Amino acid sequence: MSEAQHGDEDAFRVLYRSVQPALLRYLRVLVGEDAEDVASEAWLQIVRDLTSFRGDVDGFRGWATTIARHRAMDHLRRQRRRPIVTGPVEDLADRSGPEETAESAVNAVATDAALALIGRLPRDQAEAVLLRVVVGLDVKGAARLLGKRPGAVRTAAYRGLRKLAEYFDCPG
Repeated sequence: MSEAQHGDEDAFRVLYRSVQPALLRYLRVLVGEDAEDVASEAWLQIVRDLTSFRGDVDGFRGWATTIARHRAMDHLRRQRRRPIVTGPVEDLADRSGPEETAESAVNAVATDAALALIGRLPRDQAEAVLLRVVVGLDVKGAARLLGKRPGAVRTAAYRGLRKLAEYFDCPG
């Protein structure tokens, strides 16, 4: 942690690679397809403020998730104020995506399906499940991030996981 704070690129790369995948999954449920843009904004702030962070790697995960959540809420507020622009599909720029292996595609579909199910949960349950299971925060860290008591987070996560189990029992 200290090495990354003092400019060691390899140490920062390790931190980024350990946090980014879960952070992106969390943001995908909060902001949908804009998750990568919001994550980029969050990482800009994380890098800018990294020297002021105090704590260990688990604390960093919570701190980074808090920043990402704030950027997601800002993004959602901006979206509500921004008019929706529609137009012909032909006006959209052609973008090519990176080539992916079949395994990556299967994993992406499975991840997207799981996140879509989590996204069907009430917001408090979805966030509790994401923070506890996907991001890997402990109850206290998740409670601090959400501004709730640990018991409320525990209950929301339990109810969310129980509801997800029901989704698997009843197709449709």
